[in-house]
Amino acid sequence: MPVDLSVAFQAVTAPWTPLIVGALNGQHVKVAVLEGAFVWHHHVDADELFYVLEGVLTMRYRDRPDEVVGPGQLTIVPRGVEHCPNALDGPVKVMLFELAGTVNTGTAGGERTVVPERFSE
Repeated sequence: MPVDLSVAFQAVTAPWTPLIVGALNGQHVKVAVLEGAFVWHHHVDADELFYVLEGVLTMRYRDRPDEVVGPGQLTIVPRGVEHCPNALDGPVKVMLFELAGTVNTGTAGGERTVVPERFSE
């Protein structure tokens, strides 16, 4: 069944609260709106793919130069790499691909940890 991403993004209730829009091969496909800076964290067992649909995402790293990711571009954060997504120039709409069960705050935990809901039209 096709997923209308514009409708899915309208269902996002707050920044940094992803919605699961699909699943395949043990992975979740999520949409999220990012705004401001997130928390520094890493994922022990999961790579993360950030595909930017709108806006500009700056992925900060402790051990390498920052990456600026614009519309139509993606970046993959390898497992174990500490990173901090930033959307400081306004909202950024992203699609995420990650292992099912991946916690958004990784090893950091804390009040910004959310359990993503499933999107349904």
